[in-house]
Amino acid sequence: MKLPNEIILRPRIRFTLDLPQQEVINRFKEAIHLQDEYLIVPIDNHLFIRLPQGKQFFWSPQLHLEIFDISDNECFIKGFFGPNPTVWTLFMFLHVVIGMTFLANLIWMYSNYILDNRIAPQMGVAAILIVLWLALYAGGTIGKRKGKREIQRLYAFMLKVIYPY
Repeated sequence: MKLPNEIILRPRIRFTLDLPQQEVINRFKEAIHLQDEYLIVPIDNHLFIRLPQGKQFFWSPQLHLEIFDISDNECFIKGFFGPNPTVWTLFMFLHVVIGMTFLANLIWMYSNYILDNRIAPQMGVAAILIVLWLALYAGGTIGKRKGKREIQRLYAFMLKVIYPY
């Protein structure tokens, strides 16, 4: 699987299979007992595939698959690769906090500008917030690059379970 160079922190996959939904889910349930490289957690028509706890790093990717029934002999798989949901939530929370703080700072700066007060402190805060946002972006990009090989391995594992022959 080739990942694009676009700004995508959580690559997505979509495809149709000529297999019933339950057959695909059963193949993953069987794979739980046949291998120990990945932890597979099935919940209804959702599957979570990730590294065991001891092999994970901070930005370790996991694969979340959702399997939809199209007909008796056909299903549609939607999935995405991303970090642990706790890490992702923290990452998004920090983005929102920095964005909201930046907007509040802009309002404060505009108010001081209209009142002919100094705006140097607000300019400094804006610069710090921009640097923090760039650091978060760089961290996400580095995390994606660090997890790229594991994303490809997860994808290959998924295909191996779906097409065992």
